[in-house]
Amino acid sequence: MLTVGQIVEHLDRFAPKSLAEDWDNVGLLIGDRNAGVSRVMACLTVTPTSAREAIDRRAELIVTHHPVLFRPVKRLTADDPQGRMLLDLIRSGIAVYSPHTAFDNTTGGINDLLAERLGLRDCKPLRPAPAAARSKLVVFVPQGDLDRVSRAMFDAGAGVIGEYGECSFRVAGRGTFHGSDASKPTIGQPGRREEVDEWRLEVICPQPALQQIVAAMRAAHSYEEPAYDIYPLASEPSRTGAGQYGALSTPTSLEQFAALVKSCLASPLVQVVGDRGRAVNRVAVACGAASEFLREALAHRCDVFVTGEASFHRQLEADAAGISLIIAGHFATERFAVEGLAEKLSHEFPELEIWASMAEREPAWWI
Repeated sequence: MLTVGQIVEHLDRFAPKSLAEDWDNVGLLIGDRNAGVSRVMACLTVTPTSAREAIDRRAELIVTHHPVLFRPVKRLTADDPQGRMLLDLIRSGIAVYSPHTAFDNTTGGINDLLAERLGLRDCKPLRPAPAAARSKLVVFVPQGDLDRVSRAMFDAGAGVIGEYGECSFRVAGRGTFHGSDASKPTIGQPGRREEVDEWRLEVICPQPALQQIVAAMRAAHSYEEPAYDIYPLASEPSRTGAGQYGALSTPTSLEQFAALVKSCLASPLVQVVGDRGRAVNRVAVACGAASEFLREALAHRCDVFVTGEASFHRQLEADAAGISLIIAGHFATERFAVEGLAEKLSHEFPELEIWASMAEREPAWWI
């Protein structure tokens, strides 16, 4: 049987915690990583209603976009609705995992899907993530060590370039050394100059893992003193980050684009700020409560910014700055992606029963 930990590891790879905002609370929030899993429910938010659905359908894991225990908790009792709900989940042995802003920001995450659903092309992040520091590690190894040393470094986190793993460059050459009388060379003898056929093995290393990669290399290497070099690399522009902006295939009016947003997101109500006849081509999107990205949308010269929530004063700010605003609802800009995540997990783990909450609804209604 699959475990909670195996599902969590897959989700962490899909939406790495490093992409989450620093104020967020993501990952496994309730539960035992070693517990078995046969049924998983995905939802936008754990509420008493969605929690009851998970309990009634005997789920062992809830994957919720919005985290529970978002703020520090001093007590957990049945004296309030959230406490009762969490205690019910714990008594039922249901683990809770939340990817939240890591899911917003990851490749194939909510903002990517939102941009795709609205027909945007040539998209880039509104707020690029800081570029990850990297180094190149070059080590010289004899033929007999090549596979063992490269495997050790890959397992420690080296050799990842974008969507590709186990990347390396290898070139044959000839090395020399002269060990002292106190040396214990793997090849040759102390006190004598030796020449050895070796491989120059190069791998890219993320800076946070560099020490463990070097340690793994040294442990796998047969030489008493492995020769290696570390080259710091210049940072590349990040391809990930928060929000997205891109262009429509065909410019349209604000009113027509707002109608498209409403239809694509099945939103019961869309608020629009701006002249309804204004031409729209360059579009920014940020799901949920993300109106603070208005400044980035302006900086990228977007015609309109689509988000889930925006206060009255943010609407006035947009109007004064000359950028249109479409407020499509927090639920509408995120729930569709939760359904997609449930489908994605079903493909990845076909032996599990996985569903998006059927009881979850937009909490507000309009007259």
